Amino acid sequence: MRQAAANYQITDLPDYQMCFMATITQRAPATLSNDEILRYSRHLIMPEVGMDGQTRLKAAKVLCIGAGGLGSPLALYLAAAGVGTLGVVDFDVVDFTNLQRQIIHSTADVGRKKLDSAAEKIKAINPYVQVRPFETRLTSANALELFRQFDIVVDGTDNFPTRYLVNDACVLTGKPNVYGSIFRFEGQVSVFATEEGPCYRCLYPEPPPPGLVPSCAEGGVLGILPGLVGVMQATEAIKLILGKGEPLIGRLLLVDALGMKFRELKLRKNPDCPVCGPHRTITQLIDYNEFCGIRGEEKPVAESNLPEITVEELNRRQDAGEDIFVLDVREPHEYQICNLRGYLIPLGDLAKRVHELDSSREIVAHCKMGGRSAKAVDFLRQAGFAKVKNLKGGILAWADRVDPTMPKY
Repeated sequence: MRQAAANYQITDLPDYQMCFMATITQRAPATLSNDEILRYSRHLIMPEVGMDGQTRLKAAKVLCIGAGGLGSPLALYLAAAGVGTLGVVDFDVVDFTNLQRQIIHSTADVGRKKLDSAAEKIKAINPYVQVRPFETRLTSANALELFRQFDIVVDGTDNFPTRYLVNDACVLTGKPNVYGSIFRFEGQVSVFATEEGPCYRCLYPEPPPPGLVPSCAEGGVLGILPGLVGVMQATEAIKLILGKGEPLIGRLLLVDALGMKFRELKLRKNPDCPVCGPHRTITQLIDYNEFCGIRGEEKPVAESNLPEITVEELNRRQDAGEDIFVLDVREPHEYQICNLRGYLIPLGDLAKRVHELDSSREIVAHCKMGGRSAKAVDFLRQAGFAKVKNLKGGILAWADRVDPTMPKY
């Protein structure tokens, strides 16, 4: 811990943060009830918090984007800390695959709206918190109106279009963006969109090409990692409210859970940033799917033109004894979970192992849901394989519609 952090007082904050603090302080209640004093007693005996800080927490309004992996620890710890108003934006339902990391939901919540499940847990941990649920997809049409109602926005999203949307809306409304992201064993945390610091676009001016970065559903994520990163985001939000410590403004904290190492990168405002720079060209929210190169149902453009086969047709033709070569382009650890007894060549190895395939045979390629196998089919067709098709919906569709006993992941 850096010694300077203990001496970083509210009077040391920049002017805009002083105004931010003054806005919350004006809303702060004069006193806390006896029950609240007892509940927050471990805060109240800390000179960095005390009664003044706890009343500011009670007056604060924080908007959490998502009630999933990052949103779970965020909401629980902000509620436990006494943040008075928690907004939660989510439109999804609880799935079994969420339970490995989304600790605000339980097995009994599977099939429920995440908002209902999250609100129930938040109220259970602290009935003094006002929960404001927003059952909607965050879009360019509603983001500005939502953000203006809160002091801080905490980004718990898992896709690039929404991250850019959150960033731009925060800059345009003047709200700090407490950012976090996770993938496998790695995470990132920072505070963007403050007047003195950079925004997300300063760090990432352009999104990666569609499909280059796997989602958590494709690449996986250590279940504990969202808890680690989400708690850091909650800590940053509380520091901003209290006006204490050194926020991660102009700093990107990199988390390597596998090595349990932390690195910090210094960030600067990009003078040519189109959103927060002095000569900004983005003054209103845009189409973020288009900006990130995503069209339709977020499928690769080539996928719509590829020949496909349904799981029912493949099953029928295999039962009839037809000679069909099943190519599995998933990873070996996925093959161990469930498989169709196909020939395994991971997508990343396909180019150097293409000689193992017979172009005269009919080939059906599959992966988990159909995205990677579509890329494999596209590659093979360009390589001269005329009789290759993509298994629509992947092995998950097979488990749903052909063999319900097959495990899903």
